[in-house]
Amino acid sequence: MTVYRYIQCRVSCNNILAILFFFFFLFNFPTAYAQQKSIIYMDSITTDEEEKTLTLPSSVMVDPEMEELYVIDGQGRILIYTSDLFPLYTLDRKHGIEAAQGFAMDSRRNLYVTQAESKDSPKAKISVFDSCLRWSHDIYIENVSGFESFVPYRLAIDKKGIIYVVARNYPGVLALDNSGFIIDKIFPEEDGRHVKITDVTLDKTGKIYLLSEDEGRIYIYDQNRKLLLAFGEKGGSSGKLSRPKAVSIDEHRGFIYVADYMRHTVSVYDSTGSYIFEFGGLGWNPGWFQHPIDITVDDAGRILVADFFNQRIQLFRIR
Repeated sequence: MTVYRYIQCRVSCNNILAILFFFFFLFNFPTAYAQQKSIIYMDSITTDEEEKTLTLPSSVMVDPEMEELYVIDGQGRILIYTSDLFPLYTLDRKHGIEAAQGFAMDSRRNLYVTQAESKDSPKAKISVFDSCLRWSHDIYIENVSGFESFVPYRLAIDKKGIIYVVARNYPGVLALDNSGFIIDKIFPEEDGRHVKITDVTLDKTGKIYLLSEDEGRIYIYDQNRKLLLAFGEKGGSSGKLSRPKAVSIDEHRGFIYVADYMRHTVSVYDSTGSYIFEFGGLGWNPGWFQHPIDITVDDAGRILVADFFNQRIQLFRIR
């Protein structure tokens, strides 16, 4: 039935509710169409290595060489899965993982893990593990101007080994060498003030993507740390960001994905920062979210979302 015939039929029946529904559908058609035609739910990770329920997953990462998936759970552990979601291994206290917050891999597959303070380790740090997941050393970030305690949260590592680190409530990003020496600082600005940064990621060309939860903005820098582009708008409706928590780059399609914690959605932008569509929404069934908190894309183009209060990692594919 065409749209015209649909209106004609409903008007002839004086069905006011149907008319109202039609206009609601009309104005929401682009998002609805994108959800139904573009995004395919594939599967979910819901248990750990011991087949216990996955608790409050806060971060997800892909090892592209081994095609393994890494997840940080609510116990501060790192859970490792095969690409087909089979649990392989768990890194916990006996391996030097006490309070994992975020992670990244360098070009040699060394694993860098941000860790908060804990009972056994009173200072926040970045713990480094070799490609066999054996502890190598810890990096402590000290003498950050204006901050007595810099607690590293999210991080990314470029091909030169430079570590980009975000801390909670810090107005910017630190660029470090492997010993923790501060090479540079990046300070995105809005109206002449530095903004707090929530997440950092890199693409394969070395571009740096910074996300501000407070501002609802994404800032893109080149590999020399020069600002190229800023986009995004704070708000609670489609095309805006309420409390964005994570950003990831789809190298296959040139898309930029942003996980919005409060809108329970993933917003999708093109490489110029133009909004395209979103998917998800508040719910408990597959394909819906309850406070998504992290997102990444693997080399096969699968989108992985840490669905925090639904206690799962959901996998999607774009048709």
